[in-house]
Amino acid sequence: MSIVELRQYTLHPGARETLIELFEREFVTGQQAVGITVGGRFRDLDDPDRFVWLRAFPDMAHRRRALEAFYTGPVWREHRDAANATMVDSDNVLLLRGPGFTPPSGAGEVFATVCHPADSAAFDAYAARYLKPGHALHRTEHAENDFPPLPVRTGEDVRVWFGLAEPPSWPTRRLRLEAVTPYWL
Repeated sequence: MSIVELRQYTLHPGARETLIELFEREFVTGQQAVGITVGGRFRDLDDPDRFVWLRAFPDMAHRRRALEAFYTGPVWREHRDAANATMVDSDNVLLLRGPGFTPPSGAGEVFATVCHPADSAAFDAYAARYLKPGHALHRTEHAENDFPPLPVRTGEDVRVWFGLAEPPSWPTRRLRLEAVTPYWL
C-alpha cells in the first residue's frame, strides 16, 4: 500500500479550467520527474470551484524527499504564482494509506466516498460485504506530516473509496467527480 494524498482545492470562481490546464501541462510531469505518482485528477461536479486530485508515494520518507524536490525545483518555482493565483484554499488534504486511484480512460462520472466510521471492526465488516478491490479502499495514515509547508487534516479517522456501494451507516460525504482527460490524449 502507498501513502496517498487526496487533495481538494477550493478555487476562485471561474479559475478551475485555468488550473487544470496548467496542472496537466506542467505539474503532472514535473511531479513524476521527482518520483511522485500522480493519480486521478477531477472536476467536482457539485462545485464548479473545486479541483480534486490524488498523488502517491511508496512511504513517508519518499514523500518528504519528493515533495522537497518538487517544491524547491524549477517547475514549481516557474509556475507557482500562476497556480496559487487560482486558489482560495489548498489545505483540504487527507493523508491516506491505500492503492491510489486513477480512473479508466473514458470513465465519465466517478464517485468518491469519504466515510467517518464509528469503529474499525464494524467498518471492516461493512467493507467485506460491500466493497470490492476495484473500490480502491484507503484508510487514514496517522503518521506525522513530515512536510509541514503542505498541511494535512489531522485528528480524524476516515475511509475513502471510489465507485458506488451500499451507503454505510456512518457519516459520509460522497463526491461526484468528472475525470480530467490528460492533455496528451
